[in-house]
Amino acid sequence: MLRALSRPATRMMERWLPDPFIFVLILTLVAAGAAMLFEGQSPKAVLEMWGGGFWALLTFAMQMLLVLVTGFILASSPPVRAALSKIAGLAKSPGSAIVLVSVVSLAAAWLNWGFGLVVGAIFAKELARQVKVDYRLLVAAAYSGFIIWHGGLSGSIPLTISTPGHFAEDQIGLISTSQTIFAGWNLVIVAALFIAMPLANRMMIPPAEETYLIDPAMLDDRMPAAPSPAEMTPAERLENSRILMWLVGIPGLIWLALHFAGGGGINLNVINFLFLSLGITFHGTARSLLGALDEGVKGGAGIVIQFPFYAGIMAIMTSSGLAASMSAWFASISTAETLPFWSFISAGIVNIFVPSGGGQWAVQAPVMLPAAEALGADISRVAMGVAWGDAWTNMLQPFWALPMLGIAGLKARDIMGFCVVQLLVSGILIGGLLVLL
Repeated sequence: MLRALSRPATRMMERWLPDPFIFVLILTLVAAGAAMLFEGQSPKAVLEMWGGGFWALLTFAMQMLLVLVTGFILASSPPVRAALSKIAGLAKSPGSAIVLVSVVSLAAAWLNWGFGLVVGAIFAKELARQVKVDYRLLVAAAYSGFIIWHGGLSGSIPLTISTPGHFAEDQIGLISTSQTIFAGWNLVIVAALFIAMPLANRMMIPPAEETYLIDPAMLDDRMPAAPSPAEMTPAERLENSRILMWLVGIPGLIWLALHFAGGGGINLNVINFLFLSLGITFHGTARSLLGALDEGVKGGAGIVIQFPFYAGIMAIMTSSGLAASMSAWFASISTAETLPFWSFISAGIVNIFVPSGGGQWAVQAPVMLPAAEALGADISRVAMGVAWGDAWTNMLQPFWALPMLGIAGLKARDIMGFCVVQLLVSGILIGGLLVLL
């Protein structure tokens, strides 16, 4: 049945889904029009909101670009290549390859969303070198692991409300992660996704005549062998010096050990520093690392040009009151029992326009928290409903797929047909469990 759904969805997306840059331009116009139509904002006011927020994600955009680049540098290093190749060797058939990449991506994304995106893409490429499997589905299966991130260790909403000084502390106090990430009902959702997503991806394997295979040679991005020392110039000796790289890479790893020993947490900057320090150490030479850098940065163009437009859309949605109005409408039709579910649905819709967990919570919390208090709903479940909704429609939102697509060398339209099915399966599963548990 899922294969039957994925075939027309894939054809539709291949024909009708434009490049993600066109998608973000259309979203910009839709958000601007909705702000004027439903919130009574003037064109001048909307224009000022858009322009005023256009550069609000510059730091985040650079962090995401570095997630892609440093992750690629690390994954292309000889030790990591060898490890990924050994794990990929466990897959002996297309079905086992799809299940394996799904599970590995889910586990990595549960630990940290940025780590999951990079590991999933690199592992998909390694599997494609060893197993004849539809490459589009392989990358889509890797991306499906991202659905779990907001229920895991890097979930921005549960971490925010457990941190002293968060903006709603006076209203709801501190909510421990034992009530959100590690709550029994949330762990059931996580476990269900670990079962359902690999199986759903496995069931979408297309028939042989429709399978899209990729030449493994196209995925070979290894550096050519270095010249012999006798043939090197002094500059080339520096470029191929292992001692120089280790004198920088190893202190970076020592700093990270001190950071974690002192109780420091994981964030994007720490992840990028870890990837870079390990990459410097594992590559061993600047020549090898710079070759990987040249290859890895090719996939970053979408991040550089599109993230400012999403920042502008977020500014329109938040400043105009449009996102709050959408959330308020869903809250108005809810009961104490159904508010977590409708929080999930509303967050999924808002996420199309505001693809940022932290930004989305800032928009929806002022609406959902008073509604939860008035209805007597469980605030931790409502907050996680918003979190899961934010993660859910990432399957349809190419914003987060850009780093993975950049590494894999595919376009959004190549995987989005499969992602539509993943959206349906995960939506029914998460939404149903939010109601039943």
